[in-house]
Amino acid sequence: MEFELKPDERIDDLEYKGLKIIQNKNGFCFGIDAVCLSDFAKEIPKGSKVIDLGTGTGILGILLCKKTELKSIIGVEIQEEVYDMAKRSVKLNNLEDKFSLINEDIKNLDKKLELQSFDAIVTNPPYKKNDTGLKNSNEYKIISRHEVMCNIEDIIKISGKLLKNNGKLYMVHRPERIKDIIVNLDKYKMQIKEMRFIHPNINKKPNMVLIKAVKNGGDFLNVQAPLFVYNEDGTYTDEILNIYNKKE
Repeated sequence: MEFELKPDERIDDLEYKGLKIIQNKNGFCFGIDAVCLSDFAKEIPKGSKVIDLGTGTGILGILLCKKTELKSIIGVEIQEEVYDMAKRSVKLNNLEDKFSLINEDIKNLDKKLELQSFDAIVTNPPYKKNDTGLKNSNEYKIISRHEVMCNIEDIIKISGKLLKNNGKLYMVHRPERIKDIIVNLDKYKMQIKEMRFIHPNINKKPNMVLIKAVKNGGDFLNVQAPLFVYNEDGTYTDEILNIYNKKE
């Protein structure tokens, strides 16, 4: 398929049901965290209204359009050029009937969208606090990796406003931020119901965590078996191959 690209852009094949995505060669490209989160959230029920906070190039929403039977998903992205890239990826995949996008600060969504009207929210937010870690000189990478434009509390606060009672929030983050996540979930009347740690391999500590929280949910927490990305020989584990749809 012929599709107009801007300088420094490329089209990547997601190798899942014919899906493709436009990415900037010099910008922040999606990683295994987004792919694993799409698998973790694939339980989203048929007919759900969903929001993707900080959609970036739209990878998470694009995958969920094919992995679930959601009714609609709104991707929210504050960076105008990244938002434009996501819009073109949605068009490239013929998903305009399900996936719409908003170029907006997530902190303003309570003025833009109907409150307590969404069944689920998914998010792959910036992992690093704004005052920690080395920062990349690329503005798009800084905003994607550091809490420059929004932080954990911003994400959880707006999620609490937009979700229906018992609505679900699916998030991928770093294990060292779990305390911040739990404190803010409690503050905004949401509770973690499921958690799964992602390890590079069986011999290494987790470097990511998948979280499902429920608005006004109970206190029971299910910690799932760990997800290992690589075998000891450096090849992908069978579960990762299944997630990527590459298992023979």
